[in-house]
Amino acid sequence: MVENVNLKPTAKRYYRKKNDLFSLLMKMKLWPSRSGALHGLKSVEIRGERAELTTHCGHSFLITNSRRSRAARWLRNKFYTSPCRACRVPEWKIGKYGGTVFSRGHGAVLPGQADHSAVRGNQ
Repeated sequence: MVENVNLKPTAKRYYRKKNDLFSLLMKMKLWPSRSGALHGLKSVEIRGERAELTTHCGHSFLITNSRRSRAARWLRNKFYTSPCRACRVPEWKIGKYGGTVFSRGHGAVLPGQADHSAVRGNQ
């Protein structure tokens, strides 16, 4: 078996835990289906409190913006059974997804989010 010497170990990426689902989807471009398959997203069109997602395998559906939804929890906790065969999610993207860490008080704020940790009241 030949090993690829040029591959670097996946660097960890830190994001805030309380991000909106839409900003998380725009950044990761992955969608965990209810069956456990991890789909690659072709497009995300935001329409107010709803968004239309189109996967690489051709499925299209509407979702609502929620931090506590099943999909948001599955993305944060990295729950999936296998990548979708029709979407052909590349190995580097799955490795990048596996190296992502969500933390409550540490990490990058995704676009479209306000940094609430910087604003503190007088206590």
